[in-house]
Amino acid sequence: MGGALQAAGEAARAIETVSWVLIAGGFAIFVGVMLLLWRSLHRRAETVRPRLWVVGGGLVFPGAVLAALYAWQLPMTPAWKPIPSADALVVGVTGHMWWWDVRYRDPATGATVRTANEIRIPAGRPVYLALDSADVIHSFWVPQLAGKIDMLPGRIQHLLLSADRPGTFRGQCAEFCGAQHALMAMHVVAMEPAAFDAWLAAQAQPALPAQDARLEAGRQAFLANRCDACHAVRGVGGDSRLGPDLTHVGSRLYLAAGTLPNTPEARREWIAHVQAVKEGARMPSYERLQGEQLDAIVEWLGALK
Repeated sequence: MGGALQAAGEAARAIETVSWVLIAGGFAIFVGVMLLLWRSLHRRAETVRPRLWVVGGGLVFPGAVLAALYAWQLPMTPAWKPIPSADALVVGVTGHMWWWDVRYRDPATGATVRTANEIRIPAGRPVYLALDSADVIHSFWVPQLAGKIDMLPGRIQHLLLSADRPGTFRGQCAEFCGAQHALMAMHVVAMEPAAFDAWLAAQAQPALPAQDARLEAGRQAFLANRCDACHAVRGVGGDSRLGPDLTHVGSRLYLAAGTLPNTPEARREWIAHVQAVKEGARMPSYERLQGEQLDAIVEWLGALK
């Protein structure tokens, strides 16, 4: 992952260029006004012409610079509703308090493939995001790839982006959406096209059966504690959409919308102490799960890849 000013896509690169030019223009105005101020302080009072200074230095000079900057950046403004190319990948993203539901279409069957909090895309290919919200106003923003756009309940917004190289790019909800707004991050992972195709094909498959008694114990504990009432694991339990889809959760980089790394220790902490990690999240803490039962669930979830 790089910094926000290390653009990795065409849209972000245009924004970066405009930003630096505007900063340079603002700096030029500042320097010009300071020079005029310095000169006025070093001239005799009777030679100063206040109207000329105010009109020239305070209105004409900054107005001309700002007008030139405005005219220059107009052609670089993206379209309000961009039209994707025929080969664009279409991805649906819905914001929730406080996580992201991500949907693809399986090219082999046409079925919807769901994941959460992580968007994988093929490098070098345009990606057309259909963005909406399930509750309050959220805002989708991955600075290295594109500008930000609000996600509104009952309305689909569109954003066209691309990554010109493989890598992992951090994003963030940029609209205050509640107590845990700061812990509503996401990661966009750009992959080589062949690797992305293989990943999407794997994501379209149901969860693999438990490979040993330990993993089977974890699956049984997951069902016994009614985790499937909120979380779908295709091939296991029901098809609930209240919480993130966990069918292949073991393959993700982070838990809880970028809050914790996806490690056994973090999975254990998240399950047992959700409200301590992310207070107000719509999932109860499972302190009652102890010892082998908790460890079995943690191990089984980690095996869902």
